[in-house]
Amino acid sequence: MQFLLLIHASEGGTPTAAEGEQIHAAYKSYTEELKKAGVWRGGEPLMPSAEGKKVTVREGKTRIVDGPFTEAKEVLGGFYMVDVPSRDEAVKWAAKCPGAHHGTMEVREVMPFM
Repeated sequence: MQFLLLIHASEGGTPTAAEGEQIHAAYKSYTEELKKAGVWRGGEPLMPSAEGKKVTVREGKTRIVDGPFTEAKEVLGGFYMVDVPSRDEAVKWAAKCPGAHHGTMEVREVMPFM
């Protein structure tokens, strides 16, 4: 079963160089652990929400809203895709993610489509 582990976090504040290196090292270690366990299928950090856009189409009219999206306290900052036997296993991996310690992890099963 494939799951997305979605990392939601506050965008407030810029870490110091040392803090940034520590965060990077934690995510690198976590990624290597996923790969070693054979469950990693992909994952990437996302650019800040200020560089994003929200797009909706209603009654044939396209509406585009530029980021940042101030109504959100936490924004989607990145994701991992894992292939594990159960939702419980996906939740265990989400709890190990550095994002769980500074934000919120959302676990969503990928719906088979085709």
